[in-house]
Amino acid sequence: MARDIHKAGSSLPPYFSIDPDAALAELDAPTGTAGFAGIAAACAAGRTDLASRGMNEEGKKELRLFSTWEITRYLIPVAQAHFRRVLKANPDLPQGRSETEGGAKWFTLEEVLRLRAFFAAQGSKAKDYQPYRPEGLPAKMVAVANFKGGVGKTSTAAHLAMSAALDGYKVLVIDLDSQGSMTSIFGGKVEDEWQTAFPLLARHYGEHLRLENQRRLDRGDAPQPLDEALDAAMEMTAQDVIQNTHWPNIDLIGAQLNLYWAEFQIPVWRMAARSWKLWDALTERLEADGVLDQYDVIFIDTPPALGYLTINGLSAADILLVPMGASFLEFDSTGRFFDMLHSTFASIEEGENLAARALGRPGLAFEWDAVRTVITRYDSAQQGELAALMQAYMGRVLSPHKQDFTALIGQAGEQVSGIYEADYRDFNRETYARGRETFDETYAAFKKLLIGVWRREALQEQRAAE
Repeated sequence: MARDIHKAGSSLPPYFSIDPDAALAELDAPTGTAGFAGIAAACAAGRTDLASRGMNEEGKKELRLFSTWEITRYLIPVAQAHFRRVLKANPDLPQGRSETEGGAKWFTLEEVLRLRAFFAAQGSKAKDYQPYRPEGLPAKMVAVANFKGGVGKTSTAAHLAMSAALDGYKVLVIDLDSQGSMTSIFGGKVEDEWQTAFPLLARHYGEHLRLENQRRLDRGDAPQPLDEALDAAMEMTAQDVIQNTHWPNIDLIGAQLNLYWAEFQIPVWRMAARSWKLWDALTERLEADGVLDQYDVIFIDTPPALGYLTINGLSAADILLVPMGASFLEFDSTGRFFDMLHSTFASIEEGENLAARALGRPGLAFEWDAVRTVITRYDSAQQGELAALMQAYMGRVLSPHKQDFTALIGQAGEQVSGIYEADYRDFNRETYARGRETFDETYAAFKKLLIGVWRREALQEQRAAE
């Protein structure tokens, strides 16, 4: 006989038989605007507490040391025995330090970089002690973007930046997301919008306005005044907002909540000066301030929305990476993201080229050296079929490497740090090696893309010079 589950109270779902008076007794008082301030203050206190776990006694982030085993396995391609012989034969090189008598030697990343440079100069020319970097070419800018949150956008950008730094590249990270998650990962201190990318955008607009004012004066028209904010921005350069991090070869342009104000200010500037090319602001300021010659790779973490800051980041980028999960909703959202990219940049091109044709000037055409989507937080047991379907539809645009979810992700997240900042002694060598494999493979796929782009550009310049 069939059992009526509605008569068996213990089998009913929890949303049945909720007593109204009991629900009222648990209800808080209504929340006013001031209530948000209290919630924000509580979160700020918790954020400070969590962030302090990754800091030293001076309240600063400090990068861990690297053992001989780790250096020779992941950072400098030499055998441990040969590594020790070289150190013994060259006492002027960093010798590391032992935490116990006769124990393993540990080195700072600064020391590892010195050792890598020595091996590159004195070691076998057949080995890649230093990463590929054509001379005379500017840094490659990499935007990591998607307007769906929770896809691993910031963590992907952070881990690629750390991977590139461990590989020997000089890296700059630009945080354009006013939530400032990337800034927190790298221990950045940002008091207001004047320590973000905002003054670079403001200066670009201010310089445009000065040129326009000169044209106005030449025509006998009155100039548009520069307000105090623009006057202040005109005195600033990228070096004023770039800060060091606890990584010796990673610098940061940080972000904080006030950066969101740029999303309201930029359209005001654009309305006042329709000829201002806002999408060129970040690129041209970084180039003018020599930033593209000071770094090898620049990672741009964008907000999860296609606003003016994101447009600046995407326009500046040579390579676009779009993280996404292997789910229908994220696949659908990513497709809509690309559709919005198309309509946005096509609209900019159409508007600019209409005027260019009328004036007989060259037209505008946006171009990216490479565009790839990357599956993050992948679970092969649950998502294999859907991932294969996504690969079939997206083809080469979808990177064949999928970044697995590992226990290292959870641990690093709890410590407000990156995977490569985790000490393998908190696990064991084998667990650590397995855990970082997926991130090493993610970086390998990206590095192949980077090297291919650089090589193509180098060959094009070589042919042009012949």
